[in-house]
Amino acid sequence: MFRQVTLDVNEGRVMLTGSVEKPETRVEAVRLAWQAAGVRQVIDEIQVTDQSGIISGMQDSWIANKLRTKLMFDGQIKNINYTVEVENGVVYLMGIAQSQDELDRVIATARDTNDVKKVVNHVLLKSDPRRNSQ
Repeated sequence: MFRQVTLDVNEGRVMLTGSVEKPETRVEAVRLAWQAAGVRQVIDEIQVTDQSGIISGMQDSWIANKLRTKLMFDGQIKNINYTVEVENGVVYLMGIAQSQDELDRVIATARDTNDVKKVVNHVLLKSDPRRNSQ
C-alpha cells in the first residue's frame, strides 16, 4: 500500500498523494498519517483508481521534473519552499509562498507545463495566520 502513496510534510501539514485501488486503503493511509506526533493537518489527495500504470507513472515523473526545473531556474521564485507531486497528470503543490505574486507565478508555471490536466494548490502564504496556529 505505502509504495503507492507519497507523503510530504511541511510545518505539521501532511499531504498524501498517489493512487490506490480501494477506498479502504485511502482511509487507512489517512488514519496512519494522523498518528504521527506533531501533525496539525492531513491533506488527503490520494486518488482511488485502477487507471495508474507504468506509462502514467513515467509521464507524471516527466511532468514533475520539468516543473521543478522551471521553478528552480525562475529567479522570481524561491523554489526550495515548494513541494511538487504529480499523479495521473494532476499537479499537487504544497509549501510556503513569499507573496501572492510568487504563488500566482508558480501556479501559472504549473498550468503551462505540457500534459498537466489540473493544478491543486495547498500552498500557504508566508503571512498566513494558519502557519502560527498551535
